[in-house]
Amino acid sequence: MRTTIDLPEQLIEEAIKLSHQKTKTAVIIAALEDFIRKKRIEGLKKYKGTISLDIDIDTLRNRS
Repeated sequence: MRTTIDLPEQLIEEAIKLSHQKTKTAVIIAALEDFIRKKRIEGLKKYKGTISLDIDIDTLRNRS
């Protein structure tokens, strides 16, 4: 999808350097993917300690 947006050039340049991406598009895609991943993890954290799992990890990994 094509979108025209006005972004601070200095911000984009720094993001390119830090992320080692080659294009502005790649930087923006990487930033969006990272944002989505962080928000999904944030959403899962609310369940921490609320689900009781009686699982033996060694059994799951076929360890004796």
